[in-house]
Parts: sequence; structure tokens; C-alpha cells
Amino acid sequence: MTPIATSSPRGRRTARSAGDDRESAILATAERLLGERPFADISIDDLARGAGISRPTFYFYFPSKDAVLLTLLDRVIEEANAAAGHVLDRLAENPRARWRELIDRFHETFGGHRAVVLACAQVRGTNGEVRRLWATVMEGWVQAIEAAIDAERKRGAAPDGLPARDLAIALNSMNERVWYATFAGDGPAVAEPDVVDVLLDVWLAAIYRNATPPPAGGPAPSGVLSPTPG
Repeated sequence: MTPIATSSPRGRRTARSAGDDRESAILATAERLLGERPFADISIDDLARGAGISRPTFYFYFPSKDAVLLTLLDRVIEEANAAAGHVLDRLAENPRARWRELIDRFHETFGGHRAVVLACAQVRGTNGEVRRLWATVMEGWVQAIEAAIDAERKRGAAPDGLPARDLAIALNSMNERVWYATFAGDGPAVAEPDVVDVLLDVWLAAIYRNATPPPAGGPAPSGVLSPTPG
């Protein structure tokens, strides 16, 4: 899966090597506090105090608390893309296993930073920069899934149907909403131990129409379109 580029650093000054620990302390404090209270209830004084610095020193590293949240989101996105790696490039080896691996890696990353994910989802309606960043990232993921669906169709593993892009948009949007409900306990929600398997089942049904996708070099199952010659 092609990593999605994000602008770096977002709204913060270029870090100096001597200040890396302080910047990390601010970010760690922010993520910890997000697990305890809404983003709106966290002040710059809270962030500075938790990082062991003064309020004026905070502004040396970040111009606002919004910039802290955006940097945290950038880092989660980078981690998710790194975790996804090149799984989609190996899709034909074993489609079910590779799709599950992809969904599970994103789940592990987002679940490991759920406080950041939930905070960004909650402020997206009022924070234009968060909204633009997430839209850009989602577009990149949609394009990656669209290309994977097209490749599965071309090799005869998945039947033609709805436009691959529309399917990719729906599947990515579903994952976003289902994960939000699971992480936030915003019911009805899928229990976390089951969420990867539930999402995988829907993805496979939507892409392969209940056919069993063959591995690379294997024959296409009955009822599944064969690869287009040439």
C-alpha cells in the first residue's frame, strides 16, 4: 500500500535537537490527557505543565494546541501507513489473508492511539485543518483500495460490478465509522475482539460477491469473470 504523504511538521516550528525531548513530552502529555478528557477541556497550561515546561516555552515548539493535535494525527497516519506497508502488493498470494492483515494492521494502529483518533473525529466538524488532512488521507487510502480491487478484477478473482472507486469509498467510510463506534463505545457498536473479522467479511462479500478468491496462478472459481485477454 503506497504510504500517504502528509505535510510535516504541521504548524510547528522546526524542532531543534536539544528540544526533541520537550516536544516529545508535549505530545505524550497531549495523548495522555486526551484519554482522560475532551480536547476542548485541555488547555495549553495543562500541556506545558505535563511536559514540565513553562507556557512561553510551549510556544517555542507549537503555536497552538490545535497544532499539537494535528502533529499527533500526522504521526498516527504515518504509523498506519508504515504498518500497512506493501500488503496490497501481495494480495494475490492469499486474498483473504492479505485483506485481513491490512484491516488488522490499521485496527492495531488506530486502536493503539484511539484517544487521538476519537479527538480528531470529534473536532473535525469545527476544525478545518483536521478536516482537510483527514480528507487527503482518506483519498489516498481510497485510491490504494480502488487499484487493488481493479487488479483483482483484472486477474479474474473478483467479478465486475460497481465502480471500484465507489466501492473503495464505501468500504473505507464503513471502517471509519465502525472503528469510531467500537473505540468510543458509541452504540450500537461491534465488540472489539470481533471488529476485524466483521469488517473483513463485509469487504470480501462486497469485492468478491461471495466467490472464493483464488491465489495467484490458481483457476478462477465458477461464476467469477476470467481475466480480460491482453
